[in-house]
Parts: sequence; C-alpha cells; structure tokens
Amino acid sequence: MEYPEDRTVKICVIDDIKSVVDMIARKPQWQEYGIEVAGTALDGEEGLQMVRGQKPDIVLTDIRMPRMDGLEMTKAILEFAPHCKIIILSAYSEFSYAQQAIRLGAMDFVKKPFSLEEIVTVVLKARELCLQEREEQEKIMAMKAQIKESLPILRQEYLTFLMQHRATEPGAKARWEYLGIPLAQENFTVFIVEIDHFAGKYGMQPVQEIELIRFSLQNILEETILAWTQGVLFREATNRYVCIINGDDPQAAGQISEACCANVSRYSRCTVSIGVGLCVAAIHELADSYAQALSALAYHFYTGGNAVYSYASIVHKPRAASHYSVAAEQEFLFALRSGNREKSQLVLQQIFDELLQLDPLPAPQYVENIGYELSFKICRVMLELFPYEKVQPLEQQVNLLKNRLHPSLQEIRSLLEELCAESCRWIEEERSVESTRIIQQAKAYICANLHTSLTLEQVAKQINLSQGYFSNLFKKVAGISFQQFVMHEKMEKAKTMLIEGLQVQEIAMELGYEHRRYFSEVFKKYTDMTPSEFKISYLGR
Repeated sequence: MEYPEDRTVKICVIDDIKSVVDMIARKPQWQEYGIEVAGTALDGEEGLQMVRGQKPDIVLTDIRMPRMDGLEMTKAILEFAPHCKIIILSAYSEFSYAQQAIRLGAMDFVKKPFSLEEIVTVVLKARELCLQEREEQEKIMAMKAQIKESLPILRQEYLTFLMQHRATEPGAKARWEYLGIPLAQENFTVFIVEIDHFAGKYGMQPVQEIELIRFSLQNILEETILAWTQGVLFREATNRYVCIINGDDPQAAGQISEACCANVSRYSRCTVSIGVGLCVAAIHELADSYAQALSALAYHFYTGGNAVYSYASIVHKPRAASHYSVAAEQEFLFALRSGNREKSQLVLQQIFDELLQLDPLPAPQYVENIGYELSFKICRVMLELFPYEKVQPLEQQVNLLKNRLHPSLQEIRSLLEELCAESCRWIEEERSVESTRIIQQAKAYICANLHTSLTLEQVAKQINLSQGYFSNLFKKVAGISFQQFVMHEKMEKAKTMLIEGLQVQEIAMELGYEHRRYFSEVFKKYTDMTPSEFKISYLGR
C-alpha cells in the first residue's frame, strides 16, 4: 500500500551492532506501514549528525554506544527537534538508563532481547503519535493562516471599538501588539474623512462602481498619509474613513489632512470633508480624539464640503451668546402671514447672517434646529390659512431633509427660502381670488344701483372696507378707478336706453342725474356725441 506524503513518517536507526541495524532497517516492510527509513548509524556522534541532516520523525537508538551514548544523544536531539519520537533499545541491566532517557523526553523503550514484532509495534505507536501531532500542527497552522488573513478585519474591528469606547490601558496595549498595528503606542491624532454629498451623487450607482470609488479614495488617502508619516486608515461607514497617525504636533496633523483633502479633489471626481481631533497620549484615549474629530466634522455644515475643520479651532474660543431672538422670529412670521415674500426672506437672511457672524460659529446642531423650527412654524402658519391637504407637501419637504444625514447650512437655507416663497405665493393667490370676489360684489352692487348717485363711501361701506383700501383694491383688480367704472356703466346703459327709444329726460332720471342738461354734457364728454346725435347715428332719426 502506498501512503501519501503527508501520511508518511521517517525513521533513523542507530546501534553499534551492524546486524541489529540491518535487521531493524531492512526486515520489516516499513513502506507498507507508511514508514521510510531515512538513514542508519553505528555510533552516537554519527547518529546525531545524521538526525540533524535527515530530520526524521522517529529515532530508534541503543542506549550503550561508543563515542556518544543514547542518553547524551537523546538530550542533544530533543534540544533541536523536540517533537522527534525517540525509542530506546536497552538490556535489562540498563533499565535505569532507559528510565533516565524517558525522563529526558524519550517516548518509549524496548528491552533486549526483542523481537521484530515488538519493534514494529512500538514504531507504529510512535507513527500514530507523529501523525496526530502533525494533524494538530496543521490545524494550528491553518488557524494561524486564517488569523493572518483575517488580521485586516480584526484590526478594523478593534480600531472601530477603540473609537467608540475607552479601553483599559494594559489590555489595549496587549491587543494592539497582538494585532500588529503598525504604529507607536503613544501620541495619536485621529481625523475623520467623509465623502461629500455621497448619497446624492452615488446613491443610485451599482455596488461595483461605489466600491471602486471607495477603493480609489482609500489609495489616495493612504499614499498621501504615507508621504508624511506612518498612519492607519480604515473604513468606518460607506462614505467615511478614519485615520490614526502618530505625533503630537497639531500643525503637522492639519497639514496632512489638508494634503488629503487637496489630493482627493485633484485625483478623483470626489471631494471630502475632514474633521481633525486633538492629540492624545495613549491608546485608551483614542475615543477622545475621535469624538473631537467628529465634532469638528460637523462644522462642515457651514462649508458645504471640500475642506478641513480642526477641533483646535473651536475648543479654546469662548462660546458667544446667540443673536437669534423671538422678536426676529415674530417679525419673520408676520411678514409671512402678510404674504410679503421680499420682507420675509430679508428677515430670514438677517437671522442667519447674525448667526454666521459669531466667533466661534454656533454648534451646527443648534443652527440646524433653528432651521427646522422655523420650517415647521411656516407650516403651522399655513395651516391657519389653508387646509392640511394643501400644507402636507410642505411638511414632507421638511421631514425629507430632517431625515437626511448631515444636511448643509445651504440646504437648510434653501429649504426655508422655498417654503417662504411657496407660502407667500399661496397667500398672494388667495388674496387675489378674494379681492376679485370682493370687486365683483362691488360691481354687481354698482350695476344694480345706477339709478342712484353712487359714491365711493357708499359702496365701500356696503362691502365693509375702508374708502382708501377699497379705492386702491378696485383700481388694482378692475384696472380702472371707481369713478371711471361708474361712469362707464352709466353711459353704456344710457346708450342702450337711447336705442330702446327712451327720452333723454327719462334716461337722466333713471341714471340718477337731476338735470337733463348735466346728463347731456356728461354723455357728450364720454361719447363725443350728444344723446340726440347718438340716437340718430344708430336709428337714423
């Protein structure tokens, strides 16, 4: 039977009696047992040299030999080949030596005289042990290979953990060393790199395209960092990387992150925003630098991207009191209710301009909350004037942006401006419809009362408006003044009555003119003809 190489073991036979060596080496059919005789020797020194060269799995050796006995050789072999299985051949009188060899690490012994069956039995026992150990070693090697293959993932998982939690210092260092993280164990700066507008630009791209973009950016970032210092970069999210570098110079950390930002913009179709934390001394403090980098990253709310923001630029500045006031909000909402788009957007701009003049800038979350608060107040004002079904799309616009991760200041301002413009347009349209209705009502009243001496005051009172407002509204909607409209309606009715054959005196009385002559003068001024001339021109008499 032929055994595969991984199931074959090698044996060396060492004895000062040549016939014994030949018998053990040649008589049994070792190949049938998966055993290869790698070599033989007749003394200890020669045997030790052979074992060093052949590296057998099993050594079968006499305890008593010239130049180097079995005990000395056993000790020497186990020093450089601790897994070698040594079987001692000893006479009964040498039993104490055999026991000593066992204590040194020999596997077993066979008493002289022995039979070949005894030799085969003990060698096969050694073979099984060799194969078991080989399998165990293979498992260990496979596990080591798997761990080595998994190291990048294990490192990322551990570094991600360190970003979120303060670990104990001794435990952190031990794990750091075990994972072979290629950084010194002190003085760190963390910076976070986020791809700008990722969802909007790449949300609909195929997975392969997104992965290619992420891989490309990671290469650019790693090469940029390596040009300055040693660093570890890992992905934290689909659109975000975290970098850890050694060093306690904040200026150097700023230069590295600026270079990363510039190179991504130069060598890819993307731009990135970077937040830089402060330097921390130890591994277990990395979470502090990460939290600072995250806070700094939030300030890209103001920049819109493609820039670096350092926590150092905000941490040491005293926080200014906010200039956002209830009075400004009330002024904005009043302008909105009145439908004055220009005024409401001007007040809106002033609110944000005052916030942006603060040094340091207010926390992005604070400004973001102001934006959403104003947005929902616009919706509430609209609900006072319009049914919910009409206002609901405005609320949906607000919620859509509110559910977005890290919207920019510009996006929030654009939302407010759109809501403001739409609301004012609705109010203007509603006002226009209502104004038309009012003026139609006024016109109907005028036409029904042409027999009276109609006055502006009389008609304004009839529709519950002030004279001044009614006069302006009438001209805006009708396109002519109140007096012009009354004159037009009276004269057009006079024409109809003349054609119908009524007398001038009757017509004058019907239209509220006390004197026929005055009516005739007004009619001529309006038509360039006297009533008689007009009648002749139509009736021929």
